[in-house]
Amino acid sequence: MYIYDKYDHDILSQRVAQFRDQTRRYLDGSLSEAEFLPLRLQNGLYVQRLAPMLRINVPYGMLNTTQLRRLARIARDYDKGYCHVSTRQNIQYNWPDLEQVPDILAELAEVEMHGTQSSGNCIRNITSDQFAGTAPDEVVDPRPYCEIIRQWSSFHPEFAFLPRKFKIAISGSELDRAAIQVHDIGLQLVTDNNGEIGFKVIVGGGLGRTPVIGSVIREFLPRLEVLNYLEAILRVYNLHGRRDNKFKARIKILVRAMGADVFAEAVEQEWQQIKESPSTLRDEDFDNAKAFFTEPAYETLNDDAVQTALEQQSADNRAFSKWLERNVRPHKVAGYAAVTLSLKPTGIAPGDITDGQLEVIADLADQYSFSEVRTTHEQNMVLADVKKSDLFALWEAARSAGFATPNIGTLTDIICCPGGDFCSLANAKSIPIAEAIQRQFSDLDYVYDLGDLDLNISGCMNACGHHHVGHIGILGVDKKGQEFYQVMLGGNAGNNASLAKVLGPAFGADDMPQVVQKVVDVFLENRTEEELFIDTYQRIGITPFKERVYAKAS
Repeated sequence: MYIYDKYDHDILSQRVAQFRDQTRRYLDGSLSEAEFLPLRLQNGLYVQRLAPMLRINVPYGMLNTTQLRRLARIARDYDKGYCHVSTRQNIQYNWPDLEQVPDILAELAEVEMHGTQSSGNCIRNITSDQFAGTAPDEVVDPRPYCEIIRQWSSFHPEFAFLPRKFKIAISGSELDRAAIQVHDIGLQLVTDNNGEIGFKVIVGGGLGRTPVIGSVIREFLPRLEVLNYLEAILRVYNLHGRRDNKFKARIKILVRAMGADVFAEAVEQEWQQIKESPSTLRDEDFDNAKAFFTEPAYETLNDDAVQTALEQQSADNRAFSKWLERNVRPHKVAGYAAVTLSLKPTGIAPGDITDGQLEVIADLADQYSFSEVRTTHEQNMVLADVKKSDLFALWEAARSAGFATPNIGTLTDIICCPGGDFCSLANAKSIPIAEAIQRQFSDLDYVYDLGDLDLNISGCMNACGHHHVGHIGILGVDKKGQEFYQVMLGGNAGNNASLAKVLGPAFGADDMPQVVQKVVDVFLENRTEEELFIDTYQRIGITPFKERVYAKAS
């Protein structure tokens, strides 16, 4: 992963000192709330329902164990002993004292972490595939490009005050695991007929109040022109994006208003003016970035022998077998695997992790995965480079620490925002609904029989829980001061991205487990042997689900 140099450390140290002074002036009354607002936001500090919330960037989801241990200590010393993994692969603290936030940022800076541009109307954390560099289906490792774009966008003066927040995701694999079609800009690494590497560019995606699947505005962009082309997109948006109404300020609104073809042409015209400018990457620029993402010291392993031993361990231990099936993925290097540590045991808010668990994961990463960890936009964590011969020992350790629930990709691997328990914007609580649904589907054999099924929950229209792209999506709504929940079906965040459709009128909190059960029942009654939930939904449509859920009891 990228290692900071003296320039990086100096500028981050200056930023912490700057924010410390801004916080002091706000607390002594020299800065008004309105003046402090944009300053705190661009350092990741929100004011939530019960306390401040501090969001820490995790670039493209990568953490080393030194950083993990520092995050754990901050959770213990400055918060309530835990933190939260967000859907942008970031870390959030929900209970810091405002006066201590500069101290937290100073501690983070010591381990090359920060909250800069994790909020505000600027380019935010660059996200990517949690299996980058290890996935067998990878076309190109996206991480060097993620780092180049991170450096370009950090403190970029022209794009520090955009019409609205701006999010970029990059995928380098055949299967999109970064939800690139629902980002302001999605970049898909591809190769042309001559084997040259470039990007398919998708613009104008996003969720929230107006969910939109992005439009392809360029099928192939030469890889060394990526910064110039991004700059052209941002300039068109900065010039034409609305600033009079924050609900209509996202680039997705501009692309729809102009039309994707017209927007693409405006970008092309801008790009032609700055093409081959000093922002054009040189091969040595890319090589410098790539040098930080070299392969670990993999051993040459006999994969067949290891696989035979795993099969015997699986036969002897059914729980281990299910964990292998759900939480372990193939690796491009023989004898290795990628392991997802589930942060979704029933009774724990999805994505929450304690200081002690962070330290256990750091120990496991040091022992089994080259001292590196990945966060995921599904709110879990990944050890990406585990020897298959170590999987059983890793499973035993992870199980004792509480993050070996064998449910990755299932109905109970719920994506869920903090909701009304924490967020001042939420219309309804999300966490209790997630727990109630997990308890309804506590029989793992039943859950496994359902196959892959994404259930996403958001407490408001801002869609931090990505409910629009859940196979089953749940949105908290307010009805005359009462919390209700709207159900949506048919969303998909992957290659065949789609937006969920509203099933019908909203339900009370107590009804939600049975509502989801009825939706699942319709799927089970109608599926063919090879179909997943999304396949059955696309084949039979929403009507059978609606009829069952809203049927009056006889």
